[in-house]
Amino acid sequence: MTLPRTPLAWFRSRPLRSRLALLTAFAVAVAVAAVSAACWFVTRAQLEGEMDSALRNTRLDRGAVASLLRLCQQGEEPPPAGGYTVQLVDAGGGVCASGEAALPVGEGDLAVARGTLAYVLHTVKDADGREMRVYSYAQPGSTGLAVSVARPLSEIDNAMSTLGWVLLLVSGIGVIGAGAAGLWVARTGLEPVHRLTGAVEHMAATEDLTVRIPAEGEDEIARLSRAFNQMTAALESSRDRQARLIADAGHELRTPLTSLRTNIELLARSDETGRAIPPEDRRALMASVKAQMTELAALIGDLQELARPDAVRPGPLEVVGLHTVLRSALDRARLRGPELSFTTELAPWYVRAEPAALERALVNVLDNAVKFSPPRGTVEVTLMRGELTVRDHGPGIAPDELPHVFDRFWRSPSARSLPGSGLGLSIVARTVKQAGGTIALSPADGGGTRATLRFPGAPTPPPELTG
Repeated sequence: MTLPRTPLAWFRSRPLRSRLALLTAFAVAVAVAAVSAACWFVTRAQLEGEMDSALRNTRLDRGAVASLLRLCQQGEEPPPAGGYTVQLVDAGGGVCASGEAALPVGEGDLAVARGTLAYVLHTVKDADGREMRVYSYAQPGSTGLAVSVARPLSEIDNAMSTLGWVLLLVSGIGVIGAGAAGLWVARTGLEPVHRLTGAVEHMAATEDLTVRIPAEGEDEIARLSRAFNQMTAALESSRDRQARLIADAGHELRTPLTSLRTNIELLARSDETGRAIPPEDRRALMASVKAQMTELAALIGDLQELARPDAVRPGPLEVVGLHTVLRSALDRARLRGPELSFTTELAPWYVRAEPAALERALVNVLDNAVKFSPPRGTVEVTLMRGELTVRDHGPGIAPDELPHVFDRFWRSPSARSLPGSGLGLSIVARTVKQAGGTIALSPADGGGTRATLRFPGAPTPPPELTG
């Protein structure tokens, strides 16, 4: 059984433009109702005030009062007094009326007749049941006699009824017009949101990230449209980079895998056919397999490094001694280039970085220098005031290749035959940027390449490390 929905739930289920139109109509209806009610009550009070003023200004002269008394004493019915009901009341409650129906005598009328009050204004119902507004005053020169002058309140009620219908009609037209105007305003004002919703739905259904929304002006909708365009552009760029990364990774993985498969097939065929491979050739094949496996493991490690979640959100940063991390990286680099000599000049410098990522970046920079150094060459490493310089004496980098050295999987044509994945410098650039530093490669005087890394920091550790 379906439970009835509450008005609030029904309202929330409506489209946004319908809700805005309903809210506009409701707000106008409340405002029109308040204004109409105020107008009605103010008008009625004004009309009642005018009637009371007219009654106060209506006074019978002494001759008219005497004539009315004479007719009553003779038992004749006095004629109507021009739309007014006139009634004489004595101190004992006796009544002499001129009009359609007699008015009931109240305590106020008797008090006026007895001279206790000068006048009284009140509302009563006559003998015919009509509401009458009565003004009773003491007749000058007459003792013990009050003159009551009355007019029917139907005069005001009829005017107020007409005014009420007019206000109701105008209010209804106003509410309907407000609802239509609210719907038009909501439709016009929410058109950019409608376009944005359509674009999001289209992007969700088709995964088309080329959708852009025209953004005009400086209002909130225009800002939202520009933010959406920036978001889709960033998503499109991210997807393109991801596609390029997958394609480049597949290309780079294919080379060592092909070589591994060829060497392993040769070894397997030798075992299957019983034709032994010469020992020297077998050792060469095994060395090639080992080298390709090493290269494949290095490539997979670099890919894992690039795919880490902290590639976007860096891990916890710590204050570390850059000179200390650099010494550890130099020890690893010496193992990879035992025939090379390293000249070092390291001054203390403390930076805020992720220690493991920083050491890997420094190892990559030093490995790059080791890989391109000539046999028995020298690698010069200097760290002064946060500027780390690593200089090798290899073939150097052509000027037209410098803009590409930090691109993923990019390798210099002269380095295609050397081991490596083309990801090392890309990882270095990312790590240095996360630490707030900069990196640049430039040709060195006399040949070779100079890598310059600058890190923000201080030559002394913070107090919490020394205390």
